[in-house]
Amino acid sequence: MSMSNFKVFNKSFSFSTRGEIEFVDLTDKLQEAVANSKVKNGLAHVFAPHATGVLILTENDYSLLEDIKRFLEEIVPEHKNYSHPSNAHSHLRSMLLPPDKTLPVIGGRVELGTWQSLMFVETDVHPRRRTVIIQVVGEQ
Repeated sequence: MSMSNFKVFNKSFSFSTRGEIEFVDLTDKLQEAVANSKVKNGLAHVFAPHATGVLILTENDYSLLEDIKRFLEEIVPEHKNYSHPSNAHSHLRSMLLPPDKTLPVIGGRVELGTWQSLMFVETDVHPRRRTVIIQVVGEQ
């Protein structure tokens, strides 16, 4: 690859969440950003710059998402003797999962497994306005 064919493309978008523990499917937005980048082969890095919001790759299936929600509620319960006021459990839940994902771009599309979707997980207790940053790097 020559450096003249190397490209860096940045895209951010915002959306609103309704509150604790909500899932937002970002797969289409990610594929759209990669298509607009004109990068054929490279990497798409997705980052959620929030202390109480994370990204996961999972199947977008209602019953599975309910299981994930229940898992987060069991592993970090809301009502415990936390020092941080109001939403310590939100921060602790988000600490368990990464705020970013790096995915391969092949042939101008993000390569995902058959059942994989990129999901934002809202762990905070209140509705929020969230932003996700996508950076696509690679050859045109």
